[in-house]
Amino acid sequence: MVNAASTNAADNRRAAARAAERRLILSYAPSPAHGGLSALLALDDTLAAVPVATSEPMLAQMRYSWWHDALGKLDDAPAPAQPVLRALEAEILPVGIPGATLARIVEGWEALIEEADDDDARRAGHALRGETLFVAAGKVLGTADARLAQAGRAWALADLALRDGEGREAALYHLEAALKPRWSPRLRSLGALLHQAHMDLRADPALPPPAATPQRIVRLGWHRLTGR
Repeated sequence: MVNAASTNAADNRRAAARAAERRLILSYAPSPAHGGLSALLALDDTLAAVPVATSEPMLAQMRYSWWHDALGKLDDAPAPAQPVLRALEAEILPVGIPGATLARIVEGWEALIEEADDDDARRAGHALRGETLFVAAGKVLGTADARLAQAGRAWALADLALRDGEGREAALYHLEAALKPRWSPRLRSLGALLHQAHMDLRADPALPPPAATPQRIVRLGWHRLTGR
């Protein structure tokens, strides 16, 4: 019982630290974009939780199908009483990003639960998640940058490498390529997400990635100041 309680306490502290790190990263965005960027990441977090909530791939597929349909319907009807959908309706649709585009994030997550013999195809399908999210975030931030699609793919593949333990070196390579050019002040929240993923991948793979440590906060702060 004591061990279980200690484990739960450690998990809660880790979750709180990750949440604090996310708030810090969001603070790098211009104030008018906070709501939109938060809505996009809330959608992604919600979709990420689907496979965790059920061990049955068919149930996960049903939930993803619901989200795919619900996002598409935002283009023709008011959002239902669901907080994530309401936030997307209020913050994302007005900047010219249709729900049908957001549905591609669902397709990126669906690629992980579909049976596939080709792991490269599976990873490429999941990369669509990050590409769509980063390009949409660029619109929210008021900047069209040609490298956002590539950066988003690198971010998604890094997250996937953390989840399944495969492809870490390739993910690091793509992250470092995306981080090499200086990031503009308006986009530094997205650059910080890449740095966060980079630090996660460089941590001990046998342990959960740390969060909000002094070293990580300093690294993220340096990016905010310099774009590097």
